[in-house]
Amino acid sequence: MTKGKLYLIPSPLGDGAPSEVLPAPVLGFLPSLTCFVVEEVRTARRFLSSAGLKGHIQDLEFHQLNEHTTDKEVQELVKLFNDGRNVGLISEAGLPAVADPGARLVALCHRHGIDVVPFVGPSSLMMALMSSGLDGQSFAFVGYIPAKTEERRGALKTLEKRSRGQSQILIETPYRNDSLFQDMLSVLSGETRLCIAANITCPDQFIRTLTVTEWKKQKDFSIGKRPCVFIFQAV
Repeated sequence: MTKGKLYLIPSPLGDGAPSEVLPAPVLGFLPSLTCFVVEEVRTARRFLSSAGLKGHIQDLEFHQLNEHTTDKEVQELVKLFNDGRNVGLISEAGLPAVADPGARLVALCHRHGIDVVPFVGPSSLMMALMSSGLDGQSFAFVGYIPAKTEERRGALKTLEKRSRGQSQILIETPYRNDSLFQDMLSVLSGETRLCIAANITCPDQFIRTLTVTEWKKQKDFSIGKRPCVFIFQAV
C-alpha cells in the first residue's frame, strides 16, 4: 500500500498575516492538502483561512493532537496516510514538533516508514538566539523547567553552571513569565547575561540582553503574558 507523506507546516508566532513570515512556496502548497493534524482546531482553521484557504475550510478534515491525546489515539493516526494521502501537521504557533505534542506523530511516521517533509518558517527559539548576542555555537534548549519555586530555583542554579560556555534556552507558560524572570534575578549571578525575547515577529516585539545586575535596575519591567524565550549564559 502506498503511503502519503507528513508535511510539517509552520504557522505565525502572532496574529500577523502569514505572508509576512511564511515563504510563498509554503503558502502555495497548502491548498493541496485536505487533511491536517493540529494542536487546536480553532487556531488551525483561523490560520488556514488567513493563509489563503478561506471559503474551503469546510472541505478540510481535522484531527486534534495535544497533551491530552492518548497513545492509542496517536497510533490510529497512521491510517490517515493510507492510499497515498498526504497530511499536514500544524502547531499552535511556529514550528511543529519542537516543544510540541506533534513530535509524537513525527515519531509514529518514522516507525512506519512514512516520509516526513519539513517546511521553512519562524522559530522563536532560533530567532531569539540569533538576536541575543549569546553563544550561538554551543547552546542547549531545555524547554520548561519546574514550576514550583524551590525546584525552579534549583534548576536555574544547575543550568547556570552548564551555561559557562553554553547558552541555555528556556520557555515558560506565559502567565508564569514574570515569576520565572524574578526567580532568575534572585538566583543567577549578577554577571550572567540574560536575554528576554518576547512576541518575536509581532509589532510589539521585545528583545534585549543585559546582565542580571542590569536587569535588576529595570524596576518597572514586566514581560506579561506574551510568548517569551529566555536565554542566559554565565561568564
